[in-house]
Amino acid sequence: MALFNRKSSRKKTEKPINRAGGQAFVQSPKMHLASLLLTSFAQDQHYRSADDTFTEACQLLTKVDPLFAAKATIFARKEFGMRSISHVLAAELAAYVSGQIWAKDFYKQVINRPDDMLEIVTYFRKKGGKGLPNAMKKGFARAFDQFDSYQIAKYRADAKSIKLVDLVNMIHPRPTPNNEQALKGLINGTLRNTQTWEAKLSQAGQDAKNGIEKNRMKRKVWEDLLLNNKLGYFALIRNLRNIMEQAPKMIDVVCDQLQDPNRIKRSMILPFRLITAYMQIDQKDKDGRKMAKALDNAINIACENVPSLKNSLVVIDNSGSMASPVAKSNHIKCNQLGAAFAMILAKKSNTDIMEFGTKARYIPYRLKSSVMEFAINFERNNKVGHGTNFHSIFEKANKAYDRIVIFSDMQGWIGYYSPEKTYTKYRNRYHAYPFVYSFDLRGYGTMQFAEHQVYQLAGFSEKVFDMMVAVEQNPQELIDRIEGIEL
Repeated sequence: MALFNRKSSRKKTEKPINRAGGQAFVQSPKMHLASLLLTSFAQDQHYRSADDTFTEACQLLTKVDPLFAAKATIFARKEFGMRSISHVLAAELAAYVSGQIWAKDFYKQVINRPDDMLEIVTYFRKKGGKGLPNAMKKGFARAFDQFDSYQIAKYRADAKSIKLVDLVNMIHPRPTPNNEQALKGLINGTLRNTQTWEAKLSQAGQDAKNGIEKNRMKRKVWEDLLLNNKLGYFALIRNLRNIMEQAPKMIDVVCDQLQDPNRIKRSMILPFRLITAYMQIDQKDKDGRKMAKALDNAINIACENVPSLKNSLVVIDNSGSMASPVAKSNHIKCNQLGAAFAMILAKKSNTDIMEFGTKARYIPYRLKSSVMEFAINFERNNKVGHGTNFHSIFEKANKAYDRIVIFSDMQGWIGYYSPEKTYTKYRNRYHAYPFVYSFDLRGYGTMQFAEHQVYQLAGFSEKVFDMMVAVEQNPQELIDRIEGIEL
């Protein structure tokens, strides 16, 4: 039963209602499933719990072709890096793909890492599944062909309820020259990973005789990795807090590497991943503030890795429901993510920025302002109220744009009726027909526009710019890319 989308006291209407009680357009089942897959981070949301998300996704399996659902699950896992929701759908699809000739290929392709299989099996069993379906067994067995000794050793999951060795004993993968020795070692209990920075840190912990020695040995590992440039840029980002705790004397070295323009350019890292790291840094002490400053500079430098999108308007929903985190592991809020995106494009393309709530307004900015300064201060400078009035966007827009990018959870309710007519008046007033990119940050399934008028990108990741370029060439690009996956 819906918690917020209850019976309305308004005059009966056949038009769909969103979770906030406003008129909306219902997405096609394919778009709705894609939206959930690409926006669900297995967390409670403002209008819906994580369990509700999983339930809704499972219900959609009855409305779409299983082949499309399988391809969409692969797309979410491989292209957008979505984990938990893809595990849920992969397990639930077992009831729909029995006898399908492509089923084993699906269970092979949906696997990106060995622990994907463990998560799917664990969910399948918790939902009452007993023996694994043959398609799942065969697909998982073939998925092992892509893993080498390093990956098999890294994801042994020895402390988990279902270990990798348990899965091997269930599905009996055929050894390849690349993993034969690793599989033997896994089965007889001798497999260990000794080559990576993770393994070196783990070994230091195992070799230490006491806590003091353990700290000393881990500090030496970090010092060797950093001073000899053995830690890649992405690994550096992932381990900032560990380095601060275990090798605090390396802070200056870390900060220098974070801000190195050459390393940032070579890595092709986009600002959004650095933003996540920034939001996780504790700035209560001097070292934390120094690290945050270095990340702030790195974010601004990384804006150069973003494509130019001239004559754009970025609009950020600053209503109450947008003040929740994008994901549990991501401390940035939805409205802050939109603000960061706006400033990133502004630095590259002099983008216009607007916020809206009960009303809308253009936001003045200085290009010298940092991305994080603008994003963090965005919510507290709210001057538009906390409603969700999409009409106000197009009433306030004062020129023809090539594209309008809207960050919202699509839960408009003020004025009740969708802004489709207001949008049409804006187009007629300025003789404009911009691409409208509607980022549904929650995947609730309803939209503020008809699909033919807006290119609703389901989800937000570092692939976002590729998707924007694609939809300008083909409005149905998301569905086409999913359906183009071969099974």
